[in-house]
Amino acid sequence: MSSPEPSRRASPPTERVVAVLEFLARHPHDRFGLSELSRRVDLSKPTCLGILTTLTEAGYLVRDAGETSRDKTYRLGPALITLGHIAQESLRVSPAARDELRRLSETFGATAALSGVVDDRITLLDLVAPPGTPATVRVGQSYPFAPPVGLMFVLWDDHAVREWLHKQPTIPLRTDTARFERVISECRSAGYLVERLTPGGRRLYALMAGMSNRLPDELRALLGELVSDIGERVYLRGEDDPEARHDISVIAAPVHDHHQRQVMVATMQIGHALTDDEIDSRASALVETADAVTRSLGGVKATW
Repeated sequence: MSSPEPSRRASPPTERVVAVLEFLARHPHDRFGLSELSRRVDLSKPTCLGILTTLTEAGYLVRDAGETSRDKTYRLGPALITLGHIAQESLRVSPAARDELRRLSETFGATAALSGVVDDRITLLDLVAPPGTPATVRVGQSYPFAPPVGLMFVLWDDHAVREWLHKQPTIPLRTDTARFERVISECRSAGYLVERLTPGGRRLYALMAGMSNRLPDELRALLGELVSDIGERVYLRGEDDPEARHDISVIAAPVHDHHQRQVMVATMQIGHALTDDEIDSRASALVETADAVTRSLGGVKATW
């Protein structure tokens, strides 16, 4: 028998600090006074004031002074910028990688991003969006990494594919083995993956964002209606009329380390219909971006 997992040791004081920071992060353009902030994060005023004072002294928050003490408001501070940059660098997201994302975004007027699996969760590591694009996701957002979600993060690594398939599925699955093998073969040959935009798929990642790896039964059932076959949303050439326009959600390409292991995924958000030629032009540019990020890591592109 396997030994039981150790009991979870929570730190309520730390959780209260995290609650304040996460709330302010969800409202980056707003400022909050003590009374409203303590009410919104469900803390007593003295406790909230102590947290705000300490975070402000450390530079993690900025206090904007009003005419009276009651008018003082708080917002995120500059020290968090330094922490964010250090965290990105530790996850191998360099300024050079961001420059590559920016060039891709400007060329196609689309959102470009880098994501990876961190602590067994798919995590958004960096993102560049066209000016004025509504923020539907944010850097650091994560969701469970288990079938059927996460194929693009293992597709170019045989060992990673096997490990991923052995994970407890997020939802009950049916698997078309022949098609799955075709997906792997054709995506590796092309160097990229194209995911269809479907009514259910539009909401899949939003539903999963922030969830634990053990989803409630009700949510598992709902997700089962959205996606229930590994790779079913992958678009492969020859499945539809080549002259038709295809509703595409995202195009993805792998980033590799010096062992030729897939460590990240570069993506371009689409969200509308494209012809095969339009898919090809965007995919080619995305692969170039992923290859440039691979080189910036000192990585070596895997060949098939």
